[in-house]
Amino acid sequence: MRSSSNPAFRNLPQGQAGGYATFDRQGGAMGGAAAYTDSRAAQVGYGRAGAGERPITVDDIVLKTGFAAGTALVTGILTAVLNLYVLTLPAFLIGFVVSLVLIFKSQWAKAPLVLLYSAMMGIALGGISDLFNNIYPGIALQAIVGTAGVFVGMLVVYKTGAVRVTPRFTKWLMGALVGVVVLMLFNFVLSLFGVSTGLREGGPLGIIFSLVVIGVAAFSLLLDFDQADRAVRGGAPATFAWYIAFGLMTTLVWLYLEILRLLSYLRQN
Repeated sequence: MRSSSNPAFRNLPQGQAGGYATFDRQGGAMGGAAAYTDSRAAQVGYGRAGAGERPITVDDIVLKTGFAAGTALVTGILTAVLNLYVLTLPAFLIGFVVSLVLIFKSQWAKAPLVLLYSAMMGIALGGISDLFNNIYPGIALQAIVGTAGVFVGMLVVYKTGAVRVTPRFTKWLMGALVGVVVLMLFNFVLSLFGVSTGLREGGPLGIIFSLVVIGVAAFSLLLDFDQADRAVRGGAPATFAWYIAFGLMTTLVWLYLEILRLLSYLRQN
């Protein structure tokens, strides 16, 4: 049974493993409908849509994710235009707390909290982006376009089955994710003592590491798409689309920050 490298999507109900994800309920039935386990559904507060509930559709996921991403984009632009740098850290902390709440209380993932998370992260990213943009003009727009390009590209890869989401692929990606996080923490701890590893600087090592991190974040989208696909095929209630939108947003925020960092390295050289 696969689980996403995204912490949010680890709380998604689990369906059958294996196969190409299709975002198609009939396609799922042809390969055997994804079944939710009672124990897992109880943990996250969601199972199959009950009587009187509408099953989730792809349109639900697209619409809710669009609202979340649009909210982040609007608040980010307003923060940058109005030079509200002072809100960057408070917004990031609020967004981080909300993300923890939604990860551990997925049944609370409704429009208010998901959009609050998106708005706070938009403000935080807007402040960070404007600071970078003042140093490297145009870098924020490049990062936005790059993030959108990676998202669309990985969706195409996922839909065409060019990369199959298998248990082996998931284990490989999880191992890469753990390795990246460990290296980041190691670098952070050493930096507190004035020791530089070069992982987060603009040299060749920093560029290579940043490319690796972007690669891990990009491939994490495949697992996120797969989890969303199995929610559709498994017949989760329509309200679950907000939780899926939140999970996708966490990956996109990470991806955007890493692309912004890489572009800043390239501008230095």
